[in-house]
Amino acid sequence: MPELPEVEATRRHLEPVVVGRVIESADVRRERMTRRHENLRDFADRVAGRRVESLGRRGKFLLGLLEGDITWVTHLGMSGRLAVARPGEVEAPHTNVVIRLSGGYEVRMVDPRTFGFMAAWTPAEMDEQFGGRIGRDALDDLPTTAELAGSLGGRTAPIKALLLDQRVVSGLGNIYADEILHRAKIRPDRPGGSLTRAEIGALRAAVRPVLEAGLRHGGTSLGDLAYMLPDGRAGEYLHRLAAYGREGEACRRCGGIIERVVIRSRSSHWCRGCQT
Repeated sequence: MPELPEVEATRRHLEPVVVGRVIESADVRRERMTRRHENLRDFADRVAGRRVESLGRRGKFLLGLLEGDITWVTHLGMSGRLAVARPGEVEAPHTNVVIRLSGGYEVRMVDPRTFGFMAAWTPAEMDEQFGGRIGRDALDDLPTTAELAGSLGGRTAPIKALLLDQRVVSGLGNIYADEILHRAKIRPDRPGGSLTRAEIGALRAAVRPVLEAGLRHGGTSLGDLAYMLPDGRAGEYLHRLAAYGREGEACRRCGGIIERVVIRSRSSHWCRGCQT
């Protein structure tokens, strides 16, 4: 599932292509992709004819600010990716939305499992959809150690599950939560409220280096290549992962064996030797 580094890498690749261009039309091939609108035609109608003024991100959401105070929102879901193409180029299977831009470019939403979506929301709708549901951004607005301690205090849920809770911090998913916990030397099944202030400080200190490393290498493309950069290249962070997906392999830090456990229905990879 694309997480913060993958979405931010996508944003950086798209920004020079889309910002300043006018959305000429939006061709929605599968209505499920605009299911966040009561009227499924609202997305195409709202974005058509508007200039893209800026392209931002919050957590796992890609946010395009359009003239007229409309935000073009994209969530890649479990298997989505965005591709940049010229009209007439062969479309990838499962191309579900095509955004046609001035200057002869297209942004194509490819999503086999259709858990992703696109929406075009007014400021009031943005407040309704994001308010209280999306926490501060793990890369750009990470809470302080004291703030994280307040969020985790008294919590009995495993710390891995709390890192995946987008209300605590936004942008983290299974891959980078495992990597952050490994770097911080914290086992994933520890109750969040059991972490000491020093451990929470170590956890916080691990977030940015892990996310920046993922971003520097274009994100993590797994074997199914569900996630790829908009120019068609795969993210190259897979072979640099310290914990995720390395079940049975030696820990790069202590030589212990990476184990896989299931926590709250999500797989978690960790080293018994150095994560306490």
